[in-house]
Amino acid sequence: RTPREGEGSLRGREGGEMVMKGALIPVAGVLLLAQAAIAFTPSLLPTLRAAPALRPLVSQRRSALPKLHTSLLATVSDAETAEETKQPAPGRGALKCKPIGVSFAAPEVRLSNEGMEKVVDTTSEWIRTRTGIEARHILGGEETVRSLAVKAAQGALENSGLKGEDIDMVIVATSSPDDMFGDAPSVAAAIGAKKAFAMDLTAACSGFLFSTVTAGQFIHNGASKNALVVGADALSRWVDWEDRNTCVLFGDGAGAMVLTATETEEEAGLLGFELHSDGNGYCNLKFPFEAEEKAIGDVTVAQGGYTPISMVGREVYKFATRDVPRVLDEALVNAGIEASDVDHLLLHQANIRIMEVVADRLGIPMDKVLHNLEEYGNTSAGSIPICLAEAVASGRVKKGDVIACAGFGAGLSWGACILRWG
Repeated sequence: RTPREGEGSLRGREGGEMVMKGALIPVAGVLLLAQAAIAFTPSLLPTLRAAPALRPLVSQRRSALPKLHTSLLATVSDAETAEETKQPAPGRGALKCKPIGVSFAAPEVRLSNEGMEKVVDTTSEWIRTRTGIEARHILGGEETVRSLAVKAAQGALENSGLKGEDIDMVIVATSSPDDMFGDAPSVAAAIGAKKAFAMDLTAACSGFLFSTVTAGQFIHNGASKNALVVGADALSRWVDWEDRNTCVLFGDGAGAMVLTATETEEEAGLLGFELHSDGNGYCNLKFPFEAEEKAIGDVTVAQGGYTPISMVGREVYKFATRDVPRVLDEALVNAGIEASDVDHLLLHQANIRIMEVVADRLGIPMDKVLHNLEEYGNTSAGSIPICLAEAVASGRVKKGDVIACAGFGAGLSWGACILRWG
């Protein structure tokens, strides 16, 4: 029909239609198109929010529209709420503790990319360009996960100014202990932490971050005053040295950090955090037990060992680049600060390409990103404290600096915490 004078871009019509520059368009059709556009183009949300003619129309007709179409209003509303009114999650804000000492230990044996060329069909350039890794350190001789953990713990104590007897809690984050019953009690004994209770925590590459938050909760609630958190792994024991997609990634090492109580949340050095896991992604990164049946008298039992680590690299990369920026944003909201307030970004040292994507999505320049995977590779639970220890020792991280940390890995598990050093 011929448009009437003064008809604008959108206005309601009887019969579920609206006029758009002189054309009759069914309301349901417009809403369906808009919903599809939102799904693929989140940047349209501000435009939809700014279109006053759309909201009354949607509300007016929503009871008569199919469910698929009526969800548009919820889509716009929910996205607006998430964008404009991000609220801190209860109980995930500042914890009354702060980090005061950190150190690390790495095996003496260093295996460069050139050395890897003699192990599997690969090249130094192939490894470096795809991961950023140039070398890794591997347990050898009489070195053990426990010996590395003890050395790192002793260094952290020295840097903190505390003694072993001052520590009342020890957590060792590891997925590759020397003793399957746990290494933490023996680490506590070795450093003279006679009053401490000690336990292992298994969360793979998220382990150190999860352990830091766990220790922080004990301190915040008054159950502990000084805690030692260790991340230590030796995944070189469990890789398939004929699988070039995994064996080139992992190295061995340990890092340790001392947390101490603060009087108030204003003095806190753990400003906020967020933790997640999703077992539906377990199949993409695993280190499973493989049973073999064995007859014992009249019964059959399952015995065996662990298979080498397996990883679906593409899926893990997608998971990390999608969920790590989100969890860091959540932790920042819980801490009450912006990405621009961060002095350093410290991620699990898995892949330099992941770090680049995460930093970009947060709007943090790469010169603020702490990394040392070029020398140590992926040391699992050890990677965050090892990198932090080097940054503190070099003077790059100074007292009062704000560090956004994120761990992510098998489980799948991921989390973030915001630290203020010292």
